[in-house]
Amino acid sequence: MPSIFAADDEPYSFSLNPILSASGVKGKPVTSLSQETDAILGYIQSVIHEKPETDDESPFMVLDLGVVMDLMHNWSRLLPTVQPFYAVKCNPNPSLLGTLAALGSNFDCASKSEIETVLSLGVSPDRIIYANPCKSVSHINYAASVGVNVTTFDSKEEVEKIRKWHPKCQLLLRIKPPQDSGARSSLGLKYGALPEEVPMLLQAARNAELTVIGVSFHIGSGGPDAKAYHGAIAAAKSVFKMASKLDMQKMHVLDIGGGFSSGTEFGAAAVHVNDALKANFGNEEGITVIGEPGRYFAETAFTLAAKVIGKRVRGEVREYWINDGVYGCLNCIINDSSVRVMCTPLRCSSKHEEDEDESKTYLSTVFGPTCDSLDTVLRDYRLMELELDDWLVFPNMGAYTTSCGTNFNGFSTSAIPTHLTYSTSVVQETILCSNQF
Repeated sequence: MPSIFAADDEPYSFSLNPILSASGVKGKPVTSLSQETDAILGYIQSVIHEKPETDDESPFMVLDLGVVMDLMHNWSRLLPTVQPFYAVKCNPNPSLLGTLAALGSNFDCASKSEIETVLSLGVSPDRIIYANPCKSVSHINYAASVGVNVTTFDSKEEVEKIRKWHPKCQLLLRIKPPQDSGARSSLGLKYGALPEEVPMLLQAARNAELTVIGVSFHIGSGGPDAKAYHGAIAAAKSVFKMASKLDMQKMHVLDIGGGFSSGTEFGAAAVHVNDALKANFGNEEGITVIGEPGRYFAETAFTLAAKVIGKRVRGEVREYWINDGVYGCLNCIINDSSVRVMCTPLRCSSKHEEDEDESKTYLSTVFGPTCDSLDTVLRDYRLMELELDDWLVFPNMGAYTTSCGTNFNGFSTSAIPTHLTYSTSVVQETILCSNQF
């Protein structure tokens, strides 16, 4: 069994120093932010003023490492028995991945490229789960060659591929949760074995001489009803019992998937997860529980700054163009229905008068930079009068933003730089808590 699944009782600490020396962070400038609520705006304004004239029209991201540290502390406090495996697909930013690795997170990868990215940061392959139930043969071969030896499956065809190309791999049977969680992104439409399919799939793995070490599921992403964890965990327990009746090796890993959000929603989800785990696995020994959070760690840690590059006035309506849009980081407007985009204007233009009334606002439309009319960021949004060279700041822009952007019309999302900060109001030099990871 990989070492990532072993827990001990030794205390661990969150310290800033290991993060500053982590791969993806080491050698990069990291700016301390004060405790003031608008500190991030002040920092962004300083970055704008320091940008060379030849590069003053590129958008940029700001990653707050202090937020990531705080989120990890909150996870370990509210879900102390669940080991986090960060879902790389959500945001593969190397600084974020390096920070999470330094904080003790493991990783959920879904492709050869994601595995390569994580390994390039010095992460051991036994800290990776290949959590994709349907994989290309070439990707399976790669996982085998680098020692990524845990994956998911939900079909006989996948069992046969793994038997042939990665026979040392251990398996998690992905099941479809029995209850519709109401999530805006229901992964059960694509993945997960039905109850009547489970016996056949367990037998197929046994016949292939592959070891099924546990069960995985995902209740969906984007506002799922956390009560669905009760039915999903109970369904997983029934698979554990079924494997025992088939005289298979005792299962000992439960993967509760992702879909977590930070804030009050996470607290509510944690209550349901903990209650369901206690009810179904409370008397079981040697059970390791893992989760696959993506949005939880990424969303609130990133802030996007985009420049006003165009303007048109039509009566009382103001229309603006900015240098990022729905084909870039702001693709979440179309692709991620759980996101409600908001922004704060930064007046940086020299065209503004000193006595200008900043309290007056206008109904405004904000367009992205491409030539597609679909590239509309905001409609009927009230903004103060803006000019060319002003900026808009978008918070909570870390989840499924840069990872889903395109190069449409020649605007490259991958070229958007990221500046690193840490919030002194969030980061404590040492945060001690029980080691359940």
